[in-house]
Amino acid sequence: MVRNVHERRLPVPAATAGTLLDSLAGPEDRLWPRRTWPAMRFDRPLGVGATGGHGPVRYSVEEYVPGRRVRFRFHGPAGFDGYHEFEVLPEDDTACRLRHSLVMTTHWPAWLTWPLFFRPLHDALIEDSFDTATRNLGLPLPAPRRWSVWVRVLRALAQAARPRARRAG
Repeated sequence: MVRNVHERRLPVPAATAGTLLDSLAGPEDRLWPRRTWPAMRFDRPLGVGATGGHGPVRYSVEEYVPGRRVRFRFHGPAGFDGYHEFEVLPEDDTACRLRHSLVMTTHWPAWLTWPLFFRPLHDALIEDSFDTATRNLGLPLPAPRRWSVWVRVLRALAQAARPRARRAG
């Protein structure tokens, strides 16, 4: 069983942070780091039943509580059996936590691809997403982070593997 959780405390009311969640995959997405990662895209606006994903990761919206939580059920890559979700958790009237959880059971080939390929990229993407949220709320960023060497290598390999026509467009 894989349980991967990232959290960031935000010194803003939950309703304010919730607007970031509601912008996911939209034209003014203020949560997903689409400038540096494949964009999150769906076949329709964010809502239960919307299907899409980002890069090779495919999923559909299983639950959506505006401003509070959105859960995505995996359809791919092969061997991912579970979900990932963003939540906004109120602490008090002036602060909240933005949480991303990934919970799944892995089957072949994911028992190999998750730890070697997807997990390092996932962890970097989610932290970049939290940085995007922080920036879009006008808050100071935590200490600067750099992607690990392994994440940079994986991204370079993924970029090189993309068909030439897709890279141009």
